[in-house]
Amino acid sequence: MAIRLAEWLGTEIVSADSRQFYREMKIGTARPGKEQMARVKHHFAGHVSVLEPYNIARYEREVLDLLPDLFQKNRIVVLTGGSGLYIDAVCRGIDVMPDQDPLIREELEDIYRKSGIGYLQLELLKLDPEYYREVDLNNAARLIRALEVCRITGKPYSSFRKNKPKPRDFQCVKIGLDLPRQALVERINRRVEDMMALGLLEEVKSLLPFRHLQTLNTVGYKELFDYLEGNCTLEEAIENIKTNTRRYAKRQMTWFRKDHSIKWFHPGHWEEIRQFVAERCRS
Repeated sequence: MAIRLAEWLGTEIVSADSRQFYREMKIGTARPGKEQMARVKHHFAGHVSVLEPYNIARYEREVLDLLPDLFQKNRIVVLTGGSGLYIDAVCRGIDVMPDQDPLIREELEDIYRKSGIGYLQLELLKLDPEYYREVDLNNAARLIRALEVCRITGKPYSSFRKNKPKPRDFQCVKIGLDLPRQALVERINRRVEDMMALGLLEEVKSLLPFRHLQTLNTVGYKELFDYLEGNCTLEEAIENIKTNTRRYAKRQMTWFRKDHSIKWFHPGHWEEIRQFVAERCRS
């Protein structure tokens, strides 16, 4: 849909998928292929290595630096992706957080490797119960970052999240694509099978030496790492990818449903989407 919109508008696409950024993670993130890239120019897709530190603050800065150039060519740009925080970073801005502390970060990551995510969850509940109630408790990266800020400052992570929109010199028109649950489940299952057929296992094998990186602790990779380390069968790993993708999709929908500025459409209703975008972008 993003490509179709961009072609119709004669514009370019900015990715807000926090895993499609990494060039080594192509199949497992369903990054646009060469044919799709040839149809519409994409930005922030496969532009950094998994070995390169990359975070939401850098993403916000780089997108805001790029947008003036894109707006010189077209008054509308398409931003697309499933990472809600990264979309918010562009549309609303992110709160200023303390810089990372490598020693504290390393200590927390070591605790996570040895004691599991449950320890991080309990620690966050003690230090910042407010953020504990909001965060995705299965996202180790966010738990570690919150605990890092708590330890650096002695204050709750939530106290730094003012959630006040920053001024932007552009307007955002948001559309969401919504499918009946059974249709979504069927598409997720089919997508996982297609990824395996395209060589996802081989892609994951090539990344096994970097298995410890937090970037790779993501759906589609962690399950196959478990298989490669002998913790489950390949069939079990594939089923786990399907299950965890469904859970992730549910969390995505919960996140986006909180944003009442999103207008929802069935992905097959192109004319309705086109008309809505045309009307909202006319002013």
